[in-house]
Amino acid sequence: MPKPTQPGPREILHTVTADSLVTVDFGSRFDGRSRSRPRRRPPGPYRRLFALPGTRAFTAGNLLARLPMGMFSVSAVVMIAGSRGSYALAGAVTATGLAATGLAGPWIARLVDRYGQARVAVPATVTAALGSLALLLCVRYGAPDWTLFAAYAATATTPNLGGMSRARWAHLLRDDPGALHTANSFEQAADELCFMLGPVLASFLTGTFFPEAGTLVGAVLLLTGALLFAAQRATEPPPRTGPAGARTPLRIGPLLVCFVATGAVFGSMEVVTIAYADAQGHRSAAGAVLALQAAGSCAAGLLYGALRPAGAAERRLPVCLLSMAALMSLPLLGARAFDSLWALAPALLVAGMATAPTMVTAMTLVQDRTPEGRLNEGMSLVVTALLTGIACGSALGGWAADHVSPTAAFVTPAAAAVAALAVNTASRIASPNSRRTH
Repeated sequence: MPKPTQPGPREILHTVTADSLVTVDFGSRFDGRSRSRPRRRPPGPYRRLFALPGTRAFTAGNLLARLPMGMFSVSAVVMIAGSRGSYALAGAVTATGLAATGLAGPWIARLVDRYGQARVAVPATVTAALGSLALLLCVRYGAPDWTLFAAYAATATTPNLGGMSRARWAHLLRDDPGALHTANSFEQAADELCFMLGPVLASFLTGTFFPEAGTLVGAVLLLTGALLFAAQRATEPPPRTGPAGARTPLRIGPLLVCFVATGAVFGSMEVVTIAYADAQGHRSAAGAVLALQAAGSCAAGLLYGALRPAGAAERRLPVCLLSMAALMSLPLLGARAFDSLWALAPALLVAGMATAPTMVTAMTLVQDRTPEGRLNEGMSLVVTALLTGIACGSALGGWAADHVSPTAAFVTPAAAAVAALAVNTASRIASPNSRRTH
């Protein structure tokens, strides 16, 4: 009969076979501390990121609140144009809202830095949600046109939720630059995802249910997500202390100009792509083609965050801008060479892969250069710069598409990308001279 004995942690088996006594030591195989036991892989950078207490909760609420950012413009255009029969009026109303957001954003962010995220974000979001509901009611019940402008302007109080999320990461990871790089990459990918899914969700709601459904659902998501985000007080950065005074973070001035040029890339690419799709007889497919650009940027952002950054952000930014300038020429080359929307689609996918790394690196520089306690203001100024660039790029792209040709108009986003590179290069050359003169 087999007779196992276990001296210590080892297991020895004695048995008899024929006329022989056999002793087998199983200790080296079954010892829990054996070297042959497979080792667990270390967690990836994103898993480590969301292992921090409270990060999953504030991220979930923030993403829920940011999704409507890609819904409101599309919903407003469909709702107003369907009711009033004028795309010109719809465009003017949404443009007014963007302009008001660009003006009000830095002031709201200044209050956030001064008094804390929860104390400012909640009433500001409630005001913005009421503005969206007021717009819905004005359209629904045939109020005068001027009321549409007033109601939509009230939505300018929407706080910069993406900036507040980045500010939380910067506070939590202030001593870990590598993890902060991963967090910034995730936030940029989240931006791309929201602006990719938002218009699709808005189109579905307005087309499936009723024209006001997109605005209504967007307001509910915004308010719900903002309340969930603000409730996570453990991860909230502390309010700024000290006397009030001049608050503009002057050290990011050249970066803001660079963001204007980058915004022009986004704005012109959108308008020119729609015009090109319309000229090809596939206007309804323009949204799907543009979504490929966002998808490429989202994927590149997540991959960029998983990699360890090589060198300082100040040295990486010129490389990113150069890559963006090179890849933004692909849509122009694809449209000219093949004259087909289906050839343009993969060119936009590849071109989009340069935007997220550029934005992530530039945002890291903003965090580095913005004075302590004023990060929300710095992020909001970035949004204002991007909105300014989007407006200018849209106007230039539309003019080129109308007066030259939709194909040739793809020069506009390529030129804007080159302009961003030129601005950065000029600022890098001038900065040593400016230090010598002071």
